[in-house]
Amino acid sequence: MAISRQPSLIQIMVYQKQLENVEYVNYLGSKIINDARGTREMKSRSTMVKAAFRKKRSLFDIKFHLNLRKELVKCYIWSRALYGVENWTLRKVNQKYVESHEMQCWRNMKIRWTDHVRNEEVLQRVKKERNILQIMKRRKATWIGHILRRNCLLKHVIEGNIREL
Repeated sequence: MAISRQPSLIQIMVYQKQLENVEYVNYLGSKIINDARGTREMKSRSTMVKAAFRKKRSLFDIKFHLNLRKELVKCYIWSRALYGVENWTLRKVNQKYVESHEMQCWRNMKIRWTDHVRNEEVLQRVKKERNILQIMKRRKATWIGHILRRNCLLKHVIEGNIREL
């Protein structure tokens, strides 16, 4: 798959056979799309997270201690939301979308939907800071470090040394 802002057909030959040009690739359950944006994947992850939150709604009830509820969000919600984040392209629009999704999760855990509460107050109530973007960036850095330590095809592609193979 060729990832580019402008769709183009590329001819790659392997053992005298031309590889097929595809629009997307499923990689470890994440859909990598050739437009290099990842917006569709983020939105599908968001839908999965909302469904998981509704399914586990009773776990985030007020009767449990706040620290336990935060760990449950980390376990059930963020693990699902951040799966495959290493492959996403974080543009400004996507960053705002992810941050708003983070705030929505904290709101659903602590505040009724009829209350009019600012984001800063929500974060004070749950005793958290916005950190989803830092987690995403750390995961991307860990992944790229893992790839660059290995001697594999992906390392050569990332470094631009594909012609040397």
